[in-house]
Amino acid sequence: MCGIVGTLVFDGGSFRVTEPYLVKMRDRMVHRGPDGAGLWIEAGGRIGLGHRRLSIIDLASSAAQPMPNEDERLWIAFNGEIYNHAAIRRELETLGGHRWRTDHSDTEVILHAFETWGIGCLDKFRGMFAIALWDGRRRELWLIRDRIGVKPLYYSLHHGRLTFASEIKALLEDPDQPKALHEESLFHYLSFLTAPAPQTLFHGIKKIPGGTWLRVQADGTIEERRYWDVWDHTAPLVGRSDGDIAACVLEKLRESVALRKVSDVPVGVFLSGGVDSSTNAALFSQGEARPVRTFTIGYDREYASYRNELAYARLVANHVGAEHHERLLSVDDLINFLPQMVVLQDEPIADPVCIPVYYVSQLARERGVIVCQVGEGADELFWGYPAWKTALQLEAWNRWPVPFFAKRCGLHLLRWIGQGESFHYERLRRGLLNQPVFWGGAEAFPEALKQRLLSPSLRKRFRDLTSWEAIRPIRQRFEAKAWEQSPLQWMSYLDLNFRLPELLLMRVDKMSMGAGLEARVPFLDHEFVQMAMSIPEAVKTRGGVMKTLLKQAVRGVIPDRIIDRPKQGFGVPVHEWMQGRLGSLMQETLTDFCRRTDLLDGAEAMRVLRDQRDPRGWYLFNLALWWRTYLA
Repeated sequence: MCGIVGTLVFDGGSFRVTEPYLVKMRDRMVHRGPDGAGLWIEAGGRIGLGHRRLSIIDLASSAAQPMPNEDERLWIAFNGEIYNHAAIRRELETLGGHRWRTDHSDTEVILHAFETWGIGCLDKFRGMFAIALWDGRRRELWLIRDRIGVKPLYYSLHHGRLTFASEIKALLEDPDQPKALHEESLFHYLSFLTAPAPQTLFHGIKKIPGGTWLRVQADGTIEERRYWDVWDHTAPLVGRSDGDIAACVLEKLRESVALRKVSDVPVGVFLSGGVDSSTNAALFSQGEARPVRTFTIGYDREYASYRNELAYARLVANHVGAEHHERLLSVDDLINFLPQMVVLQDEPIADPVCIPVYYVSQLARERGVIVCQVGEGADELFWGYPAWKTALQLEAWNRWPVPFFAKRCGLHLLRWIGQGESFHYERLRRGLLNQPVFWGGAEAFPEALKQRLLSPSLRKRFRDLTSWEAIRPIRQRFEAKAWEQSPLQWMSYLDLNFRLPELLLMRVDKMSMGAGLEARVPFLDHEFVQMAMSIPEAVKTRGGVMKTLLKQAVRGVIPDRIIDRPKQGFGVPVHEWMQGRLGSLMQETLTDFCRRTDLLDGAEAMRVLRDQRDPRGWYLFNLALWWRTYLA
């Protein structure tokens, strides 16, 4: 796990890559790689790669990056892990024709795999990765993001060159990089809590979508291609019993967890006491001679909006014989972390769970653990959110043969009773337009309320735009490829392509790397995802019980008390904390933001913030913090 950075100057450009220029960008990400740093600049300064190293596989200096192949025709800077690198290396050694400089580096495996199979080598990799690979013979740069989008990769085109990095803040160290807001991304942020790929909230800085590569030639020609889509790799599990499918789920998940134990440094597990993290801990502990190390975050007291899960985490830790560690957080921890949080985020990640994710990562790192497994992805694959249960019912109602006129009357009625800016109105409006009701697992402001929240100038600019435009391409792929065109398959596919890679996985990556820790995601192994998306909706929703298939699969692996407890998401008691010092800070920050920018209507923003039961105040606060830190 590392941080990568680089610059390619296009033919005809006068700029030259120098060591001070590239080092400044690279070392803006020291937290991603505290164990070492590397640099390579081609003679003439047309291309340069930089690397910060967090040593996890093959700790020897021979595995340092940037790394060349034998004839130095290929150079690579790589962030992530290839979990099956040993098997690929054995295949390459059998084929012959390569000289190996390292004992067991997965980075060198990528180089020789590319030499042997070209870009098709990606089909062999099981892992998470952001790869920059320079082919000196063909004079082209490959930028590649892993299938699910676990690892981030950003790039910018300006002044006759392309720059790229694991984090936006590194790109901002380029003195010629423009620093301005991308206003349409702000519009979508107010819907989704993040900017849809390929845009970011920075004008001119883009992110490569998951499962996508860019080939950048020296003359500035850029080709972009989606090399992986889950629907191209599903094998529908129809006609099989629920028990057989559950057994397949457990077998594949056990394999995924085992792959993510591969490391030359200590590995642990984040443990919340829910089904997902408890399953990770239990499967991880199987076959281990030493106790698995588990890490849990709680709060300094019980809050009405969020109940501590410490008792459940301890139950699981005892069940698997773990070496268990805990930390309790207070509002002071949140406030003290805010300046660092917004810097680590790069662009707003409007989820307060960033705070406990950072502190649990810090806890693990302080206990000598460098890698931890996390539970993201299970809810999206196995119908795990209560809100999804509601959305599924709404999708069913939306399919009723209700006349267009009746739906129009419903909209007028909702406006008449003062609900014209509610999600009830918004969902009926989508149904009227034959759009899916579900637009993602994290929606903030419905379209009508969002329009009122914008400043008059932005309201005028975006009056004919809705955030459906951001997810329309995903819907088109779904309709063209999905083997089962059901509402639940749409919900899972949308969040696999949007909310997970751009929100949930980014909060994990940015916060864990901020503490110098690597986070691995067993539920999002691409082979496991392919199998999960091959399961019919009816099997996943049997009996109306959320996550019923996964619970069936892991019963006997984790305690029944964990399986049968009510669902509780990982959260933060922001509602209570907003009533004190945090609330005052939020009001002061948002007031200053509205006064100094022409982005939001100040009165409307304050109205949202004054409703302390409404988490949307946090979303606006996060935006204001980001603007003050990066653009003000």
